[in-house]
Amino acid sequence: MTRDSLESIPQFALPENYSARWFRPGDDVIWRQIQSVSDQLNDITAGLFHEQFGADIEVLRQRQCYLLDENGTAIGTATAWFDDDYEGGRYGRLHWVAIVPKMQGRGLAKPLLTIVCNRLKELGHRRAYLNTSSGRIPAIGLYLQFGFTPAVNSAKEADLWREILEQVDQGNSLRTNNHLTQ
Repeated sequence: MTRDSLESIPQFALPENYSARWFRPGDDVIWRQIQSVSDQLNDITAGLFHEQFGADIEVLRQRQCYLLDENGTAIGTATAWFDDDYEGGRYGRLHWVAIVPKMQGRGLAKPLLTIVCNRLKELGHRRAYLNTSSGRIPAIGLYLQFGFTPAVNSAKEADLWREILEQVDQGNSLRTNNHLTQ
């Protein structure tokens, strides 16, 4: 999914008693813990962090965000990463977004995306992309709300995205209807 401009990023504040901070040495262990309980689609191995992000502490300090609960415990993460040759150009990359399952549904994902998208813009990126799985329907709905659109490169991908967007619409309809009846 791509966002052609990082202007007009939706702005959501963290709920009271939650905070965010940037990477500190040793956070690779925390990142793996968060991803291990949050991501059932990928194999979160011991070496995955360094495969994805390398070992440049200064770059990580600028780009990797941790969401903290009222006790200062990291409960989520997202990274304002980059790609100097995505589709032939320089893009920011929203990368490895996760919130531990027991903390999901508390209004934390939108503020986390606000923080990381704002950081991409602060770091000079004009546009951004992300990769996700077609099975992550709630996440895709969130990314759509943040102005990311499907990157479609073939008729087969267009068909897949039509199916995904129908599922997103159905999920939104279910949430709206449940909200109205409660």
